[in-house]
Amino acid sequence: MISSNDLPDVIPVFPLPGALLLPRSPLPLHLFEPRYLAMLDDVLKTSTRLIGMVQPYEAPGGGGKLHTIGCAGRLTAFSETEDGRYMITLSGASRFRIIEEVEGFTPYRRCKVQWDGFERDLGAVEKDPNFDRKSFMEALNRFLEDRGLSTDWDSLREVEDELLINSLSMLCPFEPEDKQALLEAPSLTTRRETLTTLIEFALRGGSGEEVMQ
Repeated sequence: MISSNDLPDVIPVFPLPGALLLPRSPLPLHLFEPRYLAMLDDVLKTSTRLIGMVQPYEAPGGGGKLHTIGCAGRLTAFSETEDGRYMITLSGASRFRIIEEVEGFTPYRRCKVQWDGFERDLGAVEKDPNFDRKSFMEALNRFLEDRGLSTDWDSLREVEDELLINSLSMLCPFEPEDKQALLEAPSLTTRRETLTTLIEFALRGGSGEEVMQ
């Protein structure tokens, strides 16, 4: 478990469109680019083993920009394939706010970050006291059927509210900007409300971009 005192001022960041990491949730990743293999090597030498996941976007005039808010995960598992690639798992630790990008000699990007305002990420599992799970699961079932997707319903029915909502936020095929909205939700209840809105709007044939405006 990482405490607030362990959180570093500068972390490596992995900009990956559509990849969402949330506190207390696992994210499997496949690393093969040389710059990210170098990042993995450097991260393994640190005490916290943190990597920041952040959504990139194209700014007017070109250039890959980063959203201000991302989520850092602790490297908790990795294995090497025969051809030199790595399968890793990040366990969501805390969201952060980017202050500035750090120039340096690493082939991967690093950012100076601030952790203030996300203290609940390091705390206990969040609850959603007004969660109507039955209605939510019915809407989710329609959404998955509409997308031709399947899931393990027995497992979903048994998991706690936070793991259910966070896992679906991470796995459902929403646009990157929608994923960013789910990341920035200040509480589990707000994230569940945003997720529900996205599911219902998709079932009506709308786009997530219109929802988030």
